Amino acid sequence: MTTPLITLLSDFGLKDPYVAEMKAVVLSICPQARLVDISHEIEKFNVRMGAFVLASAAPYFPKGTIHVAVVDPGVGTKRRALLVEARRAFFVGPDNGLLMMAAEKQGIRHVYEITNERFMLSRVSRTFHGRDVFAPVAAHLANGYKSSDSGSEIHDYVLPRFVKPRLTKNGLFGEVLHIDDFGNIVTNISRTELEKTGIQEGEIVRLRLRDKTIKLKFCSTYGEVSVGKSLALIGSHDFLEISANQGNASKKFGARVGDTVAVLRPLSFNHCEHALR
Repeated sequence: MTTPLITLLSDFGLKDPYVAEMKAVVLSICPQARLVDISHEIEKFNVRMGAFVLASAAPYFPKGTIHVAVVDPGVGTKRRALLVEARRAFFVGPDNGLLMMAAEKQGIRHVYEITNERFMLSRVSRTFHGRDVFAPVAAHLANGYKSSDSGSEIHDYVLPRFVKPRLTKNGLFGEVLHIDDFGNIVTNISRTELEKTGIQEGEIVRLRLRDKTIKLKFCSTYGEVSVGKSLALIGSHDFLEISANQGNASKKFGARVGDTVAVLRPLSFNHCEHALR
């Protein structure tokens, strides 16, 4: 039997006992589980950042991995607890959009609202569902329980706007999804969406970031421009990035997570409108 693999992602940090408590619950129910920390340094309450990090890391784990993600400012409210079954993995966490970017990339099969109390700890805190709901659900799933045992299937789960960009008459509009430690501005515009516009590497792409219109070379590597110069490229997670070679693009352009970013429509862009819809 393959040893079950469970990953953990949260905004808990590491100085408090929260992460250890989640791991203790998992191992108490499923002692043979292997636990991998994706990150516990997600910015507090930043669902968008958590969604990006989870979606970036999840594809590289083996098929059947169970991902537990907890960035949950609505804990204890009417927000639902979810178990998402995708083609290659399972995702457990709050119904606030945190799971859906990763799950959609892998192809969602079923989404269940977690209501089966047998899957939870006997006493559920209103402030720590990571320990009392999500961790035990993941452990029971690792023990061989079916996803459908957790509760009823739903279809009205939260799908936040940062999951997909949108096409307008003026261009392809997305937003800043993440700013990494190098200052690279990572957007939610994927390689696939950008390819449909017909823009090719080596061309000059016209972008609008917040209230600024900028023209950048669309490159394949950072080193295609001189040191300090800005560029656009598809990064390692297949999203459009605005970067600077050995510089900090976010500081240069004053970018923040959530800012609107657009690939503005050139004259040759009109024929792509139908394909992008």
